[in-house]
Amino acid sequence: MSIRIIDSSTARQLPWKNGKGVTLELAIAPPDAGLDDFDWRISSARVESAGPFSHYPGIDRSLGLLSGAGLRLNLPEQISLELDSRTPVVAFPGELDVQAELLDDPVQDFNLMSRRNRWQHRLQYRELKGQQWLDSSAVLFIYCCSGAGLTCARADMVPISLSAEQGLLLEDEAGPWRLTSHGRSGLYLARLEPVTAEQEAIDLLSDDWA
Repeated sequence: MSIRIIDSSTARQLPWKNGKGVTLELAIAPPDAGLDDFDWRISSARVESAGPFSHYPGIDRSLGLLSGAGLRLNLPEQISLELDSRTPVVAFPGELDVQAELLDDPVQDFNLMSRRNRWQHRLQYRELKGQQWLDSSAVLFIYCCSGAGLTCARADMVPISLSAEQGLLLEDEAGPWRLTSHGRSGLYLARLEPVTAEQEAIDLLSDDWA
């Protein structure tokens, strides 16, 4: 069990896997993992020009938008995804060839990745004014990306305050959790659950029949 506050201003800066940019690594598991052997990873990066995304075989990716007009992601078979204020989360397999285009000015993104045969994840964007209750997950990351800030609390603990660009990482912590916003705040919720043996078997059967 673990509760940890993570501040973007003190996050570790690492080069992109393809060497074409810099990422702020907010959290990774296992803690000593690298780009080729992590189970899951949460990060943020500034995209200043068009170019290819790094390849991550066996990884599922979800991308959020922290600032800027947005991105157009060009995937194989003439498929494109737009990440903008109307669609604040997009998801795609990490092994695909993805070319990114800026919709306007540079953007800051929010990136959640998980190894497909070990973890499954979900990334959501929410605007909060007042209170909201959250169920627990094996891993729950609450990232306050805009607004006046918020507090996160459980019945048996003192509330934890988060300002903009701060996150709260909860690992194997029971809920429910009460979020309270000081005014209106934008936040990303990243949830991760381990893949069960039954789910892995279903995925293998699906691959066989594909």
